[in-house]
Amino acid sequence: MVVKRYLEPEVEPHFHPDSYGYRPGTSAREAGGQARERCWRDDWGLDLDIQGFVDNIDHELMRRAVRKHTDCPWVLLSIERWLKAPVQMPDGALVNREKGTPQGGVVSPLLANLFLHYTFDVWRQRHHPDIPFERYADDAVCHWRSADQAQRLRQALEPRVAACRLEWPPQKTQIVYCKDEDRRGTYPNERFDCLGSTFRPRRSKNRWGKYFVNCSPAASAEATRDFRRERRRWHLHTRSDKSLEDLSRMFNPGLRGWVNYYSRYYKSALYPTCQPMDRILVRWALRKYKRLWGHQRRAAHWLRRIARRQPELFAHWHLWYAAAGR
Repeated sequence: MVVKRYLEPEVEPHFHPDSYGYRPGTSAREAGGQARERCWRDDWGLDLDIQGFVDNIDHELMRRAVRKHTDCPWVLLSIERWLKAPVQMPDGALVNREKGTPQGGVVSPLLANLFLHYTFDVWRQRHHPDIPFERYADDAVCHWRSADQAQRLRQALEPRVAACRLEWPPQKTQIVYCKDEDRRGTYPNERFDCLGSTFRPRRSKNRWGKYFVNCSPAASAEATRDFRRERRRWHLHTRSDKSLEDLSRMFNPGLRGWVNYYSRYYKSALYPTCQPMDRILVRWALRKYKRLWGHQRRAAHWLRRIARRQPELFAHWHLWYAAAGR
């Protein structure tokens, strides 16, 4: 932490404004919002993803990047020791590290961001300054008016990534057509995943109530699978010894974090994932209250009345009932 607090003020002014990962005052939500606006403006995008980025950072290039910003001996010595620290395997064996930064280290996100600053941001500013982009760590999206421009940048990036001794899997790097109401024709790729969200053509409603199609983000299939898996681990319906308020205190923080992140732009996409939460609560009520045994419809009405009366009890209730005024 001492090294991070020393080094961060030295490198932060040099970072690009469209670099959002692991920086003070920035977030993944901001990066997703900027990507959304630029997908509306530009027809084409290039979705970039580097395979195993943190585990494949070249140590010599990392040292060169750090030395551009500090020559402090104790900082350089500490970083050198962290980069060379061996990895302990589950069986206790020590394996020497020849590349990558220690995962979980306090300073590792800052070092990774500094490495990508020179690998991509500075290179793009020097060779393609007119191309807008958003980058959160190793997840980036570039935007163009034409597919030919996107293809040319992809071809130019391949030797650059290789020169920085990183791998770029073709299946994770694709040119995408940001299709909407006014963009005709089709393209094999009309969707991409970025920061846990899937960007694709979606039916939306404007402020005047008119429906239209635009390229918008919502929770990706992988993100919803992870949430459902986590929700199953709660075993919520078996906790009949707890009150509804107890369940809220135990599980609402995790639910609120998920809902707050994914409800900013396309709330209706959360409904199929959040709705089963109420069905699980109904199963819990059927176990807990004798008067509801065998009366699933009555239990569902009972839960709905509580949701309308106390929408803040669970995060998805606030999303549906308080926001809709129902």
